[in-house]
Amino acid sequence: MYVERRSAKGPFTVWARSAGAGGAGLVLPDGCIDLIRADGDLFVAGPDTRAHTVIDPPGATYTALRFAPGTAPALLGVPADELRDRRVPLADLWGEDEARVLAERAAAAPDTAFFLEDLAAQRLRAADSLPARFAATVVGALRAGADIASVAGTVNLSERQLRRRSLAAFGYGPKTLARILRLDSALTLARTGMPAGLVAATAGYADQAHLARDVKALAGVPLRRLLSPARS
Repeated sequence: MYVERRSAKGPFTVWARSAGAGGAGLVLPDGCIDLIRADGDLFVAGPDTRAHTVIDPPGATYTALRFAPGTAPALLGVPADELRDRRVPLADLWGEDEARVLAERAAAAPDTAFFLEDLAAQRLRAADSLPARFAATVVGALRAGADIASVAGTVNLSERQLRRRSLAAFGYGPKTLARILRLDSALTLARTGMPAGLVAATAGYADQAHLARDVKALAGVPLRRLLSPARS
């Protein structure tokens, strides 16, 4: 079972999942970084460039925060590209002692999700707000369909500078980020029952074949597989 909700405390989504009898699931790239508590341990799931399969042992439970693209590096204190396509124990980022104390506090908290929300909100309030504003501007422009030169101009950077800043903020350059955001938009539309051809046109693909190629490249499976009842 999977549930999620938008947090009122910051730019993140709270989610929880129970694996029940166990099994496998496909995690798609979404431009986000997650802080996850699983079996008492805290770890960070970095930004993905491709889909990967998660194998859940029977009875596994997860409580986590999914940070909006570009917001987690300020909280974690590490550039996003150092976490790209990786799953990293929080102890590797914050040290064994701090990670152990936080894991113990999370275990003792009446509500693990509320504990993680408060932790993230406090750290983000203490962090520099400029990276978050940069990230929000870039993501907004890319979602609106702006080209890379226009995005660079919007944030007063050269395209090379934009790429460097994007690697640190998102884990990859703006072109890859744009593909991932476009895929996210396309899947949101497709899950409403919209025909694939209209999804492609609305989400900004050249045609339906372009959509199909991008889905296969980023998700590893055809669009119909992602939309099948077995995926829910």
